Amino acid sequence: MNRTPLTLALAAALAIPAGGALAEYPEGPVTFVVPWPPGDLEDVLTRMIAEDFQAAYGQPAAVLNRPGGGGGPFPGAVEVAAAPADGSTVGSFVIGVPVVGPTIGIPELNPDPFAPVGIFLTYPFVMATSADAPYHTMQELAAYAQDNDVLLGHFGAQLTPTQVSFALAHEMGFAWGADAAYDALDCNTLASGDVDVINTTIQLIMPCLDQVTILAAITGDRLALAPDAPTVAELAPDLGISLWNGLFVPRGTPQEVIDRIAAVAQQTIASDRAQRFAAETGAQIYWMNAADSAARIQADIATVGHIGAMLAE
Repeated sequence: MNRTPLTLALAAALAIPAGGALAEYPEGPVTFVVPWPPGDLEDVLTRMIAEDFQAAYGQPAAVLNRPGGGGGPFPGAVEVAAAPADGSTVGSFVIGVPVVGPTIGIPELNPDPFAPVGIFLTYPFVMATSADAPYHTMQELAAYAQDNDVLLGHFGAQLTPTQVSFALAHEMGFAWGADAAYDALDCNTLASGDVDVINTTIQLIMPCLDQVTILAAITGDRLALAPDAPTVAELAPDLGISLWNGLFVPRGTPQEVIDRIAAVAQQTIASDRAQRFAAETGAQIYWMNAADSAARIQADIATVGHIGAMLAE
């Protein structure tokens, strides 16, 4: 039997006898559900994980895109919640599924029906403005906004980075003059002058990074492509939250199954191709284990509650 480096690493991590089978799981095909259209960061990385899963365990592994349209990721999450708790269906979910899902009136998502396998991605969201704007830091923006309307463009008012942008303004003592949702937020958006600040991913403004100022990163750590831009948590420690993505299974899935999914995903995220993808897109790609992911979810629930109370004032 030919054993690839990935298979050998997994065998060591899972204490599988060198000449033996890879235990019973998976006994059949495994589906990774991405509740968004193909092509975005989480989809690409989930496909890498599925490919490595199939190579390591010898069972078919496919990615199924289940975009929910106006329902966001929640219809796809409901599909995973209804699946057997045997590892045959794995959800690739953004923060909103476990943090917000139980609060929005969908019976299948309340109480939270998922167990985390691990978080592997932070979307590189930033607040950016034109380099020739009359402010170059959030502090300067806050001062400028006292006497001038500053218009904010975002991808949707309920998206976590947008909520953070609203809360950060509140914390720093100013209000956005107006805000609007856009389908695209890139170099052209800023160049058009329709908005003054955009809440977007650094990936979308890479072609004009030398013509913009990154005011803040809505990420866990500073971005490699914008090392001088502080994170929101540096500016306001109680707003330390970001838009992340992780793997989840229905609650009740055996721990040994979770461990086997995690072993592949961790190897994938550490691979050269995943790290090249991080460098190309500005995404923060890492592996956070199940226990730390569960703790992060609880902290994020508290932060979302704090932001909601702040914005309700």
